[in-house]
Amino acid sequence: MTVSEKPVSPWSYKPWWCQPWSIALTGIVLIVGSWWLLKTVWVTVLVAIPVLTWMGFFLLLWPRLMMQSGLLDGFNEWESGIVNQEPEVRSQESEGGNDSKF
Repeated sequence: MTVSEKPVSPWSYKPWWCQPWSIALTGIVLIVGSWWLLKTVWVTVLVAIPVLTWMGFFLLLWPRLMMQSGLLDGFNEWESGIVNQEPEVRSQESEGGNDSKF
């Protein structure tokens, strides 16, 4: 399977602290933690509303918007171009092998 055949996932371009599991875990800890510390329904609801909104946006809406925008398609093509280059071309680019002078 080549790079261009892989399904495009917006999560593969995000750091570990912005992955679905970390977003869900953080949200759950905040909501449960507010109940555990204060044992007050209205405070837990006040904490839960923005946290659930944040979780809903980043876990449901944002990935769908990124897929529909087409931004990941261009990045995937760029990434496959780098992966498919010959090793000496990549090393010249990383060393600044461009001999053009300004």
